[in-house]
Amino acid sequence: MIVEPTPRESYPDLFERVQRGRLFSDSKTFVDAVPRTDPAAIHAEFRDARDRPGFDLMEFVGRHFDLPQAKDTADGSKQAAGIAEHIDELWDVLTREPDERAQYSSLIPLPRPYVVPGGRFREVYYWDSYFTMLGLAEAGHVDRIRDMVDNFAYLIDQVGFIPNGNRSYFCSRSQPPYFSLMVELLGQVSGEPRLPVDYQPQLLREYEFWMAGAESLGNGIDAHRRVVAADGACLNRYWDDVAEPRQESYAEDIELSSSSGRPAEEVYRNLRAGCESGWDFGSRWLAEDDSLDSIRTTRIVPVDLNSLLLNLERLIARNFKAAGEGERAAQFEDKARSREHLLRTLFFDERVGLFTDLVLPDLTPSPKLSIASACPMAFGIATEAQGRRVAERLEADFLADGGWVTSLCDSGQQWDAPNGWAPSQWTVYEALVRYGHAGLAREGARRWIDTVVRVYEDSGRLLEKYDVISPGLAGKGGEYDVQDGFGWTNGIFLRLQRELRGA
Repeated sequence: MIVEPTPRESYPDLFERVQRGRLFSDSKTFVDAVPRTDPAAIHAEFRDARDRPGFDLMEFVGRHFDLPQAKDTADGSKQAAGIAEHIDELWDVLTREPDERAQYSSLIPLPRPYVVPGGRFREVYYWDSYFTMLGLAEAGHVDRIRDMVDNFAYLIDQVGFIPNGNRSYFCSRSQPPYFSLMVELLGQVSGEPRLPVDYQPQLLREYEFWMAGAESLGNGIDAHRRVVAADGACLNRYWDDVAEPRQESYAEDIELSSSSGRPAEEVYRNLRAGCESGWDFGSRWLAEDDSLDSIRTTRIVPVDLNSLLLNLERLIARNFKAAGEGERAAQFEDKARSREHLLRTLFFDERVGLFTDLVLPDLTPSPKLSIASACPMAFGIATEAQGRRVAERLEADFLADGGWVTSLCDSGQQWDAPNGWAPSQWTVYEALVRYGHAGLAREGARRWIDTVVRVYEDSGRLLEKYDVISPGLAGKGGEYDVQDGFGWTNGIFLRLQRELRGA
């Protein structure tokens, strides 16, 4: 598949004028706009007209581009019908039909229907989609789950990996690797237990993407792109293959780098790597909690990323075994055992009783504690003793009145206190149930569900994030206004509701 050139590649001068001039309040608006004619012709006309007296940039853009239209997913007239009915209607609102090739668009066409998060997020997003799929399963939309898994397999085949989202300007980074969990979920809900074997080629290619450059690592602690050598084994970090301002946040990134006192490319790459993490942004990635310009994502070896890649290694091994390829299965079993050992040892901080991220260059425990600590429990990696200690710390420090809070730091960034996010609520629930703390798991789920219902009854909206310290309020912080819709909130709400009913 040939991905269309990015907006900055297609009309660089016009792009610079629009984005640096902040023509739109949301910088994502212009990169999602679709040129009505050949971008080269538009760009030539702009260059010819831009310095003429009376030139109107907004009029020019409006004449030559179709701008994305926001769709309000709130409907106050239907609040009385209840949140479950609203979510059921939202599946259709958030579903996009197979894309015909949109000439000149930044959108990468997908062959099957898919569900978008909502609001400004008008395309499919990688890790969001897994939590959305959990809700689709509860709603009985198995075919839609299959469609989305096939779309991601298609992206792996065509692009070489799953981009952050299906946009040309996202094709230098991925997101947390949930494809293995999507494939496992589809196998479960479809009643086809051998189905994961069908996706083995794409699972392997995703693994190759995350492990690219591993053979070049030296002895001791070393890092290259997304791979990190440690104790003779391989761990992973987030990265981006481009060290430029994000096209969807162009002026903001230039302004931040200019004030940082750091090399601009270093700031840009770390911002982009933060986007690959999905936690864009939070104190996990910051050297100084109150300064986004101190971002250092590429120096962090994340506990959740490595838990996800362990799950990928395990599934690949099982698929090889099911296919009768014992030798290759053994190779991936060895990789999984090595990573599991490091997760149990290097990533567990005995002093605080939590799993933490590690910080390069020495792989020391990060002092930035977050709800990501639950991930090794969700995947059955933690020992029983570690599970007890983590459960105690989660209850004591992370359980707020409205659910599980993301971190213990209120940095002003959206992946910190006072916010609680749907994927974290589900991960903690799974973690606690798996290690015998079902009562605590249910209490956290109940508090978050009550928060979602309360905001819905007040506003008719299902939000991407919530203030769980002061239940009833929308989440705070970040680079944009809180969005409603919202795919992963809808999905986890339905799934946790079912869990609380004991189904």
